[in-house]
Amino acid sequence: MIVTSIPLVNSDRLNRHIAQLAQIGKLPNGGVSRVAFTREDLLARQLVQSWMLDAGMTIRIDAAGNIIATYAGSKAGAGALATGSHIDTVPVAGHYDGVLGVIAGIEIVRVLHENKLVLAHPIEVIVFTDEECSVIGCKAMAGNTVDNPDYYRRNDGTPIEECLESIGGDWSKIATAKRNLGEIAAFVELHVEQGGVLESTGDAIAVVKGVVGQYRHTVTITGRPNHAGTTPMNRRKDALVAAAQVVLAVNKLGVETPGEQVATVGYLNVLPNAVNIVPAKVELKIDLRDLSQEHLDNLLTKLKQQLIQIAEATQTQIAISQVLHVLPTIAAPKIQEAISQVCQQLNLSYTYLPSRAGHDAQEIGRFTDMGMIFVPSRAGISHSEDEYTSPEQCTQGANVLLQTFFKLDRLYST
Repeated sequence: MIVTSIPLVNSDRLNRHIAQLAQIGKLPNGGVSRVAFTREDLLARQLVQSWMLDAGMTIRIDAAGNIIATYAGSKAGAGALATGSHIDTVPVAGHYDGVLGVIAGIEIVRVLHENKLVLAHPIEVIVFTDEECSVIGCKAMAGNTVDNPDYYRRNDGTPIEECLESIGGDWSKIATAKRNLGEIAAFVELHVEQGGVLESTGDAIAVVKGVVGQYRHTVTITGRPNHAGTTPMNRRKDALVAAAQVVLAVNKLGVETPGEQVATVGYLNVLPNAVNIVPAKVELKIDLRDLSQEHLDNLLTKLKQQLIQIAEATQTQIAISQVLHVLPTIAAPKIQEAISQVCQQLNLSYTYLPSRAGHDAQEIGRFTDMGMIFVPSRAGISHSEDEYTSPEQCTQGANVLLQTFFKLDRLYST
């Protein structure tokens, strides 16, 4: 297919639909609450499906409850060029997280449909199930779900079987949601940055280099409780003093090690937590993130060596155990290159960034080529009613997505 002029998205329609979706689950403070499987989530799914049908797409819902809308291509047997994100939210959210990627996906198909354009590859726009909590939608599509339904039981006790049934899914057939490279040739997700880098650099677009791996560990430090007034300083086994050194070691690891890693201690529990007792036990949790699995493994090795030294110096016992092990997913180089070329074509400034938050694209990239496009988030705020990306920025991202699909259609046809 040859396109003689560059079609662009309808900015008014794109941003109107974002605003319309924000009315479902609207909070008094202007935020949105649309937690997966709630009445609000179901209403939003219905509205989005109506827009998909209006755009000339056919719809199916897989066993994981993912909404998969397809705009047919001209080449028989070609794998789909897929896009999308999620429309469920955290309990108090903004208007754009996940939503932009879904609405932009529908909009680019509308543009093709209105201009009577058909790519060689079919286009899929996917609404992934429960990205904000269980991530069951994208994990099922990648074949990475946990086999035990109790793992996905909701906080209120509702079983996942009931949740999936409410949105047209079927836990007993969850394995059928798995996709493969032959079905999806490439996946590109448009998302708000959820950070402040683009705003600080002044760039319109970030070409995402990949989604970082996340290593989380619980560290348990055991000392000896004793009277805070009568125990001399040199005879103490203070678990909190050891914990303080661990916190500083983790921060130093993140700050002073060459690379783009981040390292955080965000949870601390002190026992018995009384002002006149030398702390007996501390539990803390460490979050390490980076694009390189090798680098993450090296950081963890260094940290474990430091824990041994801290334990010896403080006369405490320190144990570390893994609680999360998510491997990084690198964006396909040719998709990164296609996005950067589109930015140049549209005269949009751009930079390259890792995604340090998890996204549906991370799981989809485990079985097919993946790419991501970021647009700025004002003040770097997300998961909040103060989340904001301007209509112009949303439109720029959607136009980059549209033009990237034209390029990928040619790239994946050769």
